[in-house]
Amino acid sequence: MYFAFKQMLYLTPILLVFLLIVFVVAFRKRRKRLELFLDKKLIPSMVDPNTFKLKRLKALFLFLSFVFFFLALSRPQWGAKLEKVTRKGLDIIVAVDTSLSMAAEDFSPNRLEKAKHEISSLIDILKGDRIGILTFAGTSFMQCPLTMDYDAAKMYLDLVNFNSIPVPGTAIAKAIKTAIKSFNQKELKHKVLILITDGEDHVGKPVEEAQNAKKEGIVIYTIGIGSTSGEPIPVRDENGNLNGYKKDRQGNVVMSRLDETTLEKIALTTGGKYYHASSGELELKKIYEDIGKMEKKKLKSSMLNKYQDKFDWFLIPGLIFLLLEMFLPERTLRRKK
Repeated sequence: MYFAFKQMLYLTPILLVFLLIVFVVAFRKRRKRLELFLDKKLIPSMVDPNTFKLKRLKALFLFLSFVFFFLALSRPQWGAKLEKVTRKGLDIIVAVDTSLSMAAEDFSPNRLEKAKHEISSLIDILKGDRIGILTFAGTSFMQCPLTMDYDAAKMYLDLVNFNSIPVPGTAIAKAIKTAIKSFNQKELKHKVLILITDGEDHVGKPVEEAQNAKKEGIVIYTIGIGSTSGEPIPVRDENGNLNGYKKDRQGNVVMSRLDETTLEKIALTTGGKYYHASSGELELKKIYEDIGKMEKKKLKSSMLNKYQDKFDWFLIPGLIFLLLEMFLPERTLRRKK
């Protein structure tokens, strides 16, 4: 026998003991109230002994009904049979920018940690899709290949940091190119790329690479993280202490600004959408709702043991005992001849 709702099964003994205590206390109070009006010697002559037996029997029926109801709530199951289960979904690669500009603190604690939190939230709402994590800066690398193991994906996500890509810069075009190669190139649909970056790319042509992605059937959604007004990039030591802010060759503090225009063009080129990162992370839910309408492919078939619910085997006896308790009379009175 298998119980689907084991929490209720573990709670049942505690509830039954509590119920038993309530019954005992209630019987004692009734006895004391009766003794307030009648002398102990008169009780046997005024109240039929069967009355006490009936009350105990009613309490027993009520107790047994609760026993069966609690067991029914635990969802007992048995009679397992093999069923073929087919999982359908999409291939989703999330490309996250790990360049130094993502250290800007217009999101707490910084842009990169904000992006990682958004990816983690996305993984939590996936339903049968494969997820991959790509990191990029001056070059790009598949941190986590496409997988249906969401726990493993989160483990790889935890390893993402500013040292994930040793080459400085922000090469969005290279990230898109790496994503194209990481998808199944024999398919021309079921592929989604979510790009999370501040959009500052000075080394490539990301819009042109987005056109190549469109030819491969990839839909790109972009999430711009950061402020358009600009934010300084903190420079910290190994212990995380602030040493100042990044400066250019002229000694001016470098301001990292979100390039929304480029990100909008990338998304629109492939039929996707651009979103500005928000504290509530509503953009991820909107993206997943949007891609949820896309045609899904068969990802995996497996044989699973499926148990049959048998809660009615406990529910029916519980109802019978409850009805017996309801229709059993409260007491009988001894009449004088």
